[in-house]
Amino acid sequence: MLRLLRSSGTGSVFNVHRLLGYRFLASSSAFTEAQEKLKTLTNEPNNEIKLKLYAYYKQVTVGPCTTRKPGMLDFVAKAKWDAWKTLEDMKKSEAEEEYAKLVNDLVSKETGGGGGGEKVEEDQDLLMKTKDGVLSIALNRPKKLNSLTLQMYRDITSALARAGSDDAVRVCTLTAHGDYYSSGNDLNSFMNVTPEGVERVAREGEEILRAFVDSFIKFPKPLVAIVNGPAFGIMVTTLALADLVFSSDKATFYTPFAETAQSPEGCSSLLFPMIMGPAKASEVLLLSRKLTAKEAFDRNLVTAVYPHDQFREEADKCVQKLVTSPPKAMCASKQIIREAMIPALLEVNRRECEVLRNRWTSPEFVNAMMKFINRKK
Repeated sequence: MLRLLRSSGTGSVFNVHRLLGYRFLASSSAFTEAQEKLKTLTNEPNNEIKLKLYAYYKQVTVGPCTTRKPGMLDFVAKAKWDAWKTLEDMKKSEAEEEYAKLVNDLVSKETGGGGGGEKVEEDQDLLMKTKDGVLSIALNRPKKLNSLTLQMYRDITSALARAGSDDAVRVCTLTAHGDYYSSGNDLNSFMNVTPEGVERVAREGEEILRAFVDSFIKFPKPLVAIVNGPAFGIMVTTLALADLVFSSDKATFYTPFAETAQSPEGCSSLLFPMIMGPAKASEVLLLSRKLTAKEAFDRNLVTAVYPHDQFREEADKCVQKLVTSPPKAMCASKQIIREAMIPALLEVNRRECEVLRNRWTSPEFVNAMMKFINRKK
């Protein structure tokens, strides 16, 4: 298949468009600009990137794949069909965004923006740094206890999607600055919502959360969580989707679903009973039992616990061991460990988000949230 996917020409990336059957159509400015940028490259993308470009383009210009699956012997057509079919739930706007980001990454690498050096993307709430094969994503709202805004959800989702196809990234770490790992959702997200807007906001929240958790499930490379302090809600439940979790002995783990009239998310309804046992998982998810770092370790949520003044150094040693290991072997090992679970996890995430959307529109949630906010104050 790899040989068949190579274009017949050399030096012109327009051959990629011709090979993949692209047609230039008007769309968002970023998407249109990305098509033009792609033609400026002198080195053609690898086959994996070509297929992603094809899939995003088809999702934008045609929509979800409804064509008949090619025969098993039509390797090229089947590879293209499979790539497109995986995006069937992705919105056109999201596909445009991912296409543009992928092209921009290719241009950045060719013009000197990638490679093994250090690349820093910084905004007010997140610090993202790529250095020596490691993408570090750090929550950066210490004064807000590293609570998550909707934009932070989107940015982390996009960062994981890009890193998954970036050859310069071998490992991704998720951590935080300040005393807290994360206090969960920024409660301001629930403020100032009019009764007429509740349904719309709930549906938007459902889509954002589902994409966020899906990005953890689908991430093909080692994903390491480095928990520096107390963790709440979604930043606890998604720990079960990480490959390794290193914790400071000052960390705690808390999922206050009962107090806020919500339900489990982050695939915790499936994974927590698997790793902790049903009774211990129910204590965490139903009774909101706050776990110490040692208890989280004893219940298999955490890989290792270190004294606070040593834990980053110890975590970095393990990350470096991953980085210096053969990258394709690491990805292959993760795939064989995780692949049987991926369809189930995606379905569990879909169902959890659907249930949460219904929770968010219920009077019970509104009353419980107001009590929770007042208690926190």
